[in-house]
Amino acid sequence: MTLKQSLSSELPYLRRYARAITGSQQLGDAAVREVLEALLTAPHIFDDRHSVRPELYRAFHRLWQPASGQGQQTSAPTSNLSLRARQALMLNSVEGFSLREVGEILGETPETIAQDLEDARAKIAAQLVSDVLIIEDEAIIALHIKSIVGGMGHKVVGISRTHAEAVRMARETKPELVLADISLADGSSGIDAVREILEEIDVPVVFITAFPERLLTGDRLEPTYLITKPFEPAVLTATIAQALMFHREAAGLAEAVSA
Repeated sequence: MTLKQSLSSELPYLRRYARAITGSQQLGDAAVREVLEALLTAPHIFDDRHSVRPELYRAFHRLWQPASGQGQQTSAPTSNLSLRARQALMLNSVEGFSLREVGEILGETPETIAQDLEDARAKIAAQLVSDVLIIEDEAIIALHIKSIVGGMGHKVVGISRTHAEAVRMARETKPELVLADISLADGSSGIDAVREILEEIDVPVVFITAFPERLLTGDRLEPTYLITKPFEPAVLTATIAQALMFHREAAGLAEAVSA
């Protein structure tokens, strides 16, 4: 099996990770593309004595360099959370790597990673409280999400089941975060509902779907933040934190520039 073949099944999830830590589909996909090109040119960088998935992420971090200004300090309330702490949070909570694996991927000890995660979660809990709109047509899942979001200290301002209801609630409540299913009760698309909401409100969005690989091809406009059904509470928690951090830091940076 060639290196390209062995990596192909992992690429959708590396794209998800890259998009989350860069805060952008375009930047994330470009990072993955550049790393793959480097690996195909110099395959010795990839150590095939190790498991494919953690080695792919380790190689990604050896080869990828954050874009200029990424992770820089701003006046946003989350500016004191380091880029490494964000990476550790996503690798552990969303991508499912152990502390040892995260340490190997980022070139740190498990003890350092554990401290990063503890500090990050404490800061997140204290600084990112927001009003949240849930767009989800399955009642049990919607209540599960509401419980997790409420446990983080956020306020759920509405739960909508259809495109029209989602748009109306967004206009009425002006949420600071949207959590959206892709298939809604009336057969419409959650992506279409979110697109209409974003025409009126600047708000971060996390999509939830049972088929993430269908939305992570890199061939079209796709969500930056994506959660797979069924999901663990830690995955939702980490992804919400990442989405809010990037959005608030961008807002803080825009304020600094316009001041």
